[in-house]
Amino acid sequence: MPRMSEIIAAHTALSGSERRRLEQILSEWQLLADLAFSDLVLWVQDTDVNVFWAVAQIRPMTGPTALIEDVVGDLIAYSPEHLVTEAFLSGEIAQTSANKLSAGIPVDVHAIPVRFDNRVIGVVEQHTNQLGIRSPSMLENSYLDSAEDLARMVASGEFPDSTDLTDQLVNPRVGDGFIRLDSAGNVDYASPNAQSAYRRLGLLGDLIDEHLATLTAELRPRPGGPVEDSLEPLLAGRAARRGEVVAGHAHLLLRSVPLTRGRERHGAIVLCRDISDVRSKERELITKNATIREIHHRVKNNLQTVAALLRMQARRIAAPEAKAALTDAMSRVAAIAIVHETLSQAFDEVVDFDQVADGLMRMVVDVAATSDEVQIVRIGSFGEVSADLATNLSMVVTELCQNAVDHGLACADGSTRGEVHVVPRAGDGLLRVEITDNGVGLPENFDWRSSSTLGLSIVSTLAGDMGGHFRLGPNPVGRGTQAVVEVPLTEKRR
Repeated sequence: MPRMSEIIAAHTALSGSERRRLEQILSEWQLLADLAFSDLVLWVQDTDVNVFWAVAQIRPMTGPTALIEDVVGDLIAYSPEHLVTEAFLSGEIAQTSANKLSAGIPVDVHAIPVRFDNRVIGVVEQHTNQLGIRSPSMLENSYLDSAEDLARMVASGEFPDSTDLTDQLVNPRVGDGFIRLDSAGNVDYASPNAQSAYRRLGLLGDLIDEHLATLTAELRPRPGGPVEDSLEPLLAGRAARRGEVVAGHAHLLLRSVPLTRGRERHGAIVLCRDISDVRSKERELITKNATIREIHHRVKNNLQTVAALLRMQARRIAAPEAKAALTDAMSRVAAIAIVHETLSQAFDEVVDFDQVADGLMRMVVDVAATSDEVQIVRIGSFGEVSADLATNLSMVVTELCQNAVDHGLACADGSTRGEVHVVPRAGDGLLRVEITDNGVGLPENFDWRSSSTLGLSIVSTLAGDMGGHFRLGPNPVGRGTQAVVEVPLTEKRR
């Protein structure tokens, strides 16, 4: 099915501002479709003035469809008696005098001109299914009266209001709760759902004949106080706005659409939706997220305390092997602490691992005996990884960077000098990390699999736990050593 933008670009001479006006109509026409119980089709004129194209279509949520098939992409050609042609040329609403049959369904059809800058730029064709029609109820009469008002406002260019910039995704709909106000802001009609929503706020009687702004002010926690400046025009029906009324644990989302006749306001539609449960769940999620972040923060503090104790113990031990073991243990604990510090600042269970890796590399350099002669540089991005992967990955990066500094960059005089490159590459569900140094390289016939080095054993075990693998060998592009770890980002871990 062709898109509206494609049809307009290929077949019309509409300007950019005229296209934007049509898009604005489409953003609001679900309201008209629901109030009129009708399918709507938007037609625009071809560069050939005798041809019209259907560019958009919508069905009602309040009643049966009248158009079984989609008509977008269809055209009307050289048919001066067609309602669309009549409405476009006259600038007035046109309608049939008798029901038409569409796929065997009796359908009432109206054609509403879309006016912009004092000229007609399109036509909204309204199709209403008349099958099984019965005497309308008060609710249906109120809907239909409001739909008639909106149709006239579309024809005069007054609807939708360009100043109403509310989010269409969260606007209340007609079926959520419908209130019709008179020009003074009194309630002419309120649907059962609207009554129920206001009872959630504390209403005991009926909404009918109540002044909506005054009544809402009385239902708020401070009865008799004025309604906020942003809500009063909404509740009085004077402005196209959206707002929220809160009374205790009750939350009511409101949206007003002023109704005009001949540029004079004569009433308004107020749509309302009880979102108390939504707000309650949002509060629960906020509390849960805050609790999780606080837990990560406390774990980080505890791990930093453990790392500090290990550092103090290492300083008090004279045996070089024991000092080195405690220093390595301190680095491992600190690496995990960095992950929890990042998680304590996040709003979900994913980690920007670049931030973690940079912290790990700084820590390894700080621990090096001659930090001014050692550099660890990250080239590329890890991207975001899950929290469970981040902990193991942080240990792997720390161990390999520490191993590169302590062994790869070790010099004969006991100092450490050189550069380590950390090169992550993420793609196709796989993360590959290369850690390369420009140091002395591996001993001859060295096989890391048979090595008793604790750090390499940790790396191999963690890589396997993550469902990946690890290898260690000579630097393929120069002197030194290269370690490579590949782990899946999406596959199930062991």
